[in-house]
Amino acid sequence: MLKLASRNILRQKLRTAMTLAAIVIGVAGLILSGGFVQDIFIQLGEAFIHSQTGHIQVFRKDYLEKGSRQPERFLIDAPDKLAATIAASPGVESVSSRLNFAGLLNNGKRDLGIIGEGVEPDKEARIGTYVKVTAGRPLTDKDQYGVFIGQGVAHSLNLHPGDTVNLVMNTSDGALNTLEFTVIGIFQSFSQEFDARAVRIPLRAAQELLATKGANLLVVSLNRTEDTDTVFKGLRGQLDPDKLDVKTWRQLSDFYDKTIVLYDRQFGVLQLIILFMVLLSVINSMNMSTFERISEFGTLQALGNREKDVFRLLMYESCILGAIGATAGVIVGILLALIISAIGIPMPPPPIGNVGYTAYVRLVPSTIASAWIIGFLATVLASILPAKRIVRMPIVDALRQSI
Repeated sequence: MLKLASRNILRQKLRTAMTLAAIVIGVAGLILSGGFVQDIFIQLGEAFIHSQTGHIQVFRKDYLEKGSRQPERFLIDAPDKLAATIAASPGVESVSSRLNFAGLLNNGKRDLGIIGEGVEPDKEARIGTYVKVTAGRPLTDKDQYGVFIGQGVAHSLNLHPGDTVNLVMNTSDGALNTLEFTVIGIFQSFSQEFDARAVRIPLRAAQELLATKGANLLVVSLNRTEDTDTVFKGLRGQLDPDKLDVKTWRQLSDFYDKTIVLYDRQFGVLQLIILFMVLLSVINSMNMSTFERISEFGTLQALGNREKDVFRLLMYESCILGAIGATAGVIVGILLALIISAIGIPMPPPPIGNVGYTAYVRLVPSTIASAWIIGFLATVLASILPAKRIVRMPIVDALRQSI
């Protein structure tokens, strides 16, 4: 039966080619679209990690809910000691302390309300690989009173590298404090909103302004993003849950999860459209093929073959077509993905983004497997209705079709 089905496929070369083309296009389309969406997820996640959040953050309990207004009340008293403990965990690349503050930046003519971070410059440079320097250079540990400002801040105050500014803020005791800084560089991160108010200064300078030796949070950078959940579970078991809280970059990036949900829905609709397209193409091809062979099926039944034998023959043919088409579609999809990724797809900044990027098509094993299964099942399902219609036709009517 399998041998006969293979011969029938080869005999109907034009119909077979049309059916295979529909399957190949559908499967390749699923691989390309799925790989493109997966690349968006990966690059968006890496942009959040390497421009703002790091892989994991450790801070005082309730800091996220209450610390934005009074960060000085949620300080880690011995950040260096805790950072050394975390850095010894497997999979951790580096741990950087941050001290958050709010204040006024003055250029001698006007003030601008800013949201600042005291950072360890050299460690922060390794974490913030997605931060683009548009003028000047990044901060280093040698810049005792240097300031690294967002592009929006520079535009609002008309600042350039080498300019001096005054930073005014309240200490942890409520007293007013100010220091003069030199603009070292101007940066552009993933988020335009962040760049409009963001200022970074060395951690020691921020601690001097706030009259404290503490830090608000520790930013943990990992060797691999895939290890985030493993390291996160280890840190939760290691740190005191009554005093410290641990969050992953996904828990800190609400926009990322919403974007994933949106793209998953869009990709689901795309899968349904491709499945519908393949079904229509295969149904049309199978209908035309079976109609032309009605007398052949009538002859098979007249020679003693039962209805289920004819039905099984047609299903064998569709299974062979589906397997060949889906496999060819996977090969074509992989080749196109490699070619497109070698060239790259220039993309504009996302809705809240500030920087464009180059997209690629990722070869994801689960996407490739699901595309093959969809192509194969679509072919088999599309063949059931025409096959049932043929086997239910009376033998006399089937034989009359050849007259």
